[in-house]
Amino acid sequence: MRHLRTSTDRYRYYVIYKPYGFLSRFTTDQPGQSCLADLTELPKDVYPIGRLDQDSEGLLLLSSDPQTNAAILSPAQKLVKTYCCQVEGNCDDARLQRLLSGFNLNVKGTMHFVQAVSARVFAETPILPPRDPPIRFRKNIPTSWVEIGITEGKNRQVRKMLASIGFPVLRLVRIGIGKLQLGTMQPGELREFKASEFFQSIGFRRP
Repeated sequence: MRHLRTSTDRYRYYVIYKPYGFLSRFTTDQPGQSCLADLTELPKDVYPIGRLDQDSEGLLLLSSDPQTNAAILSPAQKLVKTYCCQVEGNCDDARLQRLLSGFNLNVKGTMHFVQAVSARVFAETPILPPRDPPIRFRKNIPTSWVEIGITEGKNRQVRKMLASIGFPVLRLVRIGIGKLQLGTMQPGELREFKASEFFQSIGFRRP
């Protein structure tokens, strides 16, 4: 991997494709758990910006810049995170309208108003790396692929939003953070950015 920090870059900036089954941190609590340290070795002051559940996958930002980490996570920034989800059932755009209208959702015992900024059904199966292990195929239960964009980041929010309209999530991949897209990245792949490239790729003004 190229090391791109220049003499004017005080901090390090990365993006990784977090695979399914890995924790979004560099340490584990239990034997046998997989975490980011199993994928790559980074400076000890580099931390994930936000998280993805163990059973989710896709883009995860990492940085040693605490001010940027806090700014990106701030709800006031309204940075859009985009997810590609395989769900049970035949979903259509009309059913997704409730996500766009918004509703109250129970998150850890507290009601929160949640609202998607975008939601659509894929006409064709999106091109994504295969999941390891693959989802369990059930012959008599159809599936659909849905794209949803949100600016919040509450616990398992996308899964809960889709389940609330009758479409449990089978696979969830974060494919976008701001302007940054998953593109051709593969599970476990790490990319380092210069500071200027990092903010430009996301479409985010440096704090």
